Amino acid sequence: MGAVDLLTWAYALGTLLFWSSAFAGIRAALAGLSPGHLVLLRFIAASAVLLLYAQRARLPLPAREDWGRFLALGFLGVFGYHTALTYGEVSVTAGAASLLIATSPVFIALFARFFLGERLSPGAWAGLALAFLGAVLIALGEGEGLGFDPGAILVLLAALSGSLYFVGQKPLLHRYSAQAVTVYTLVAGTLPLFVFLPGFGEALAEAPHSALLAALYLGVFPGALAYFLWAKALARVPASLLASSLYLNPVLAVVIAGIWLGEWPTAPVVAGGLLALVGVGLVQRFNPR
Repeated sequence: MGAVDLLTWAYALGTLLFWSSAFAGIRAALAGLSPGHLVLLRFIAASAVLLLYAQRARLPLPAREDWGRFLALGFLGVFGYHTALTYGEVSVTAGAASLLIATSPVFIALFARFFLGERLSPGAWAGLALAFLGAVLIALGEGEGLGFDPGAILVLLAALSGSLYFVGQKPLLHRYSAQAVTVYTLVAGTLPLFVFLPGFGEALAEAPHSALLAALYLGVFPGALAYFLWAKALARVPASLLASSLYLNPVLAVVIAGIWLGEWPTAPVVAGGLLALVGVGLVQRFNPR
């Protein structure tokens, strides 16, 4: 393996570690911040880093006709995804949340079927069924005494919103660099988060330092740096090859949550996670687009 390959996988591994740690980071920050204030602080920090990068890199501003698309994608990928995920993690553990988010390719396949008219093979339908069953088991395993946890619905809504965000990026990536799309969608998505501004100053003053540090970590590393590392890795290898590494995300997230928070998944969550990952694998195997 050459030096360039090692560097590529170093970028990918750094991205995966940061993204995987975000689930535990959210749970840690929620110990001292409300979900709304947490997501606002996180993306104020992320936007500050991204705008500083944009200025130094002299990224061109988006064309006026694309502003609406950037705002819509920002709403889906930042406000929709991260708000739903953060509120969901009030009751759903970090490892279970990461497993539910891993079902995102299932939503993408369904969008392709119902909105683009693409046919799904029997193998892909079987994968959808397995992933759905796995998600149900995870939700049951998170509840009291094997009861359903409503927070799991919010995490699945986050996966749905994130899927729409990634699908909607495609037209913009034909005209802008991955860095520009990342910067402007994340900054645009921060704007609607100011709905959580009331009481924000008082919350920051009263929050423990550990919660504030966790929120700032979420903004700077999983929220900004990881996207740039991912873009650098994508520039060196085919996207399909790199995407296979995302299967490590829930595994890493479970381990990080166990070490950081002492949260280890229950048997039903592990069983549901395995079913969900097998289902996602079947969907991607039989419906690679």
